[in-house]
Amino acid sequence: MSDRIYQKAFFLVLAVCVVLAAAVGYLYLHRGHSAAVVQSDDPVVARGPEVAGAVTPKSAVSPVAEPQLGSIQISPQRLQQIGVTTAVAEMKNVSDKLSVPGNVDIDEQSLSYVQTRFAGWIQNVYANATYQYVKKGQRLFTIYSPDLVSTEQEYLLAKQNQKSVAHDAHGMAAQEGGWLLDAAEERLRQFGVPAPEIAALEQNGKVQREIAIESPASGFITERTALPNAYVQPDSKLYTIADLSTVWVYANVFQEAVGRLKPGDPAQVSVDAYPGREFNGRVDQILPQVDPATRTVRVRLVFRNPGVVLKPGMYVKVDINVALGKQLVVPASAVLQSGARAVAFIDHGEGNLEPREVQTGPQVDGAIVVLKGLQAGDRIVTSANFLVDSEAQLQAALGAFNPPQQGANAAPSQAPGAQPEQIKIAMTTEPATPQKGKNTVRITVSGADGKPVDGVQVSAVFFMPAMPEMGMAAERAAAALNAKGQGSYEGPLELPSGGTFQVTVTVQRAGATIATKKLTVAATGGM
Repeated sequence: MSDRIYQKAFFLVLAVCVVLAAAVGYLYLHRGHSAAVVQSDDPVVARGPEVAGAVTPKSAVSPVAEPQLGSIQISPQRLQQIGVTTAVAEMKNVSDKLSVPGNVDIDEQSLSYVQTRFAGWIQNVYANATYQYVKKGQRLFTIYSPDLVSTEQEYLLAKQNQKSVAHDAHGMAAQEGGWLLDAAEERLRQFGVPAPEIAALEQNGKVQREIAIESPASGFITERTALPNAYVQPDSKLYTIADLSTVWVYANVFQEAVGRLKPGDPAQVSVDAYPGREFNGRVDQILPQVDPATRTVRVRLVFRNPGVVLKPGMYVKVDINVALGKQLVVPASAVLQSGARAVAFIDHGEGNLEPREVQTGPQVDGAIVVLKGLQAGDRIVTSANFLVDSEAQLQAALGAFNPPQQGANAAPSQAPGAQPEQIKIAMTTEPATPQKGKNTVRITVSGADGKPVDGVQVSAVFFMPAMPEMGMAAERAAAALNAKGQGSYEGPLELPSGGTFQVTVTVQRAGATIATKKLTVAATGGM
């Protein structure tokens, strides 16, 4: 009996263990599945360090940083070789001369127009040619007007009435006669009848069927519509007369230079027709509009024109004198335009040069105004700036990719007491002139005795400094070379573009650098 109870208890315990084991397995599998789902679906998951051999996503690769210009050190011998000269920034009173093209035009303020104040028919025309010169008061034409004749008759009638009642000087009739005469005379004046014509009418006592119209000013007739037997109205413009003793000149000034001009600035005009002769004038007005096609602003200048030497429509050269006051100036060659920035190199002595970004103003007589970045007394480089800039970029780039181990002039690591090896390095490429894309680099390493050196590690780094003025970042390509025997090492190289590369060949043995060589290689192909 006790055996049967024991057996039942054993199987019951076994069944409970099996159930518990199944439950634990189920929970374990379910938890692993949930963790996998979270890891694959949740984008916000902390990542640990990448395992060896893992592929880094392309978007996570940082671009090659452009080398920043910093203070550079160039030996005095090198400065002399590349022809570096210096000058001192100083404060000066600066005046600029702005030379721009221009055209002569008529002074609109000196134009006169001839019109009549009554309708009528033109009879005789005396000024009958365009660009004919007329004087003030000169007869231009005669005209017959029924309205004018009627007014003259009223004037003569009022004159006769005044004489007939002259015996009663204090009577009402005399006063009325005087009023009528004055009204008729005033009407003649309103019609524009000249005073000599009114005097002749009063003296002769006869109606003049034609009256002469005189020129209101001296000048040249630029427009004429007065023709014999033509019927004209008060709104008919018969003559335009221009006094060319004063003319306007319109100069076309680029919009960036307009801010330096102001009315009253003196100006000179020269014309090819009169070599060596200049005409003096002044700025009258800067017109408030920019030509969208040429991005220029018209500036109006006033010039006296004795003898009508400057003729409307004539092309002239305009020189406008602009006073800029006291400014900090340096020689124009001291500023290097590098893309969107301007750079000047400050000489601190002993070959220590500091590049400084500057803000510049106008260029005047071989000098340039510096608005920001320099101070009076700074000594700056005035020649070979491009070579100095290239040297600065090269030093910055090589320093970034080949940092010194124990100081700027440290020698390669060697075992204590060992003599330095004399290593010769020769490099060739296939094709002979490297190209953009795939290439093969071959380097031969030999000792001082000409024997090949085997058992070393050889690498070649191709580097092109950044060129901000062309919008190009720095480029780098490296070739890991494999030993081919007899001191020959070979490996593939893929250049990202054509151009001039600085090549650094490094030879190491047991992790220590035993030789380096720097080369310059020009590769073909586009950027």
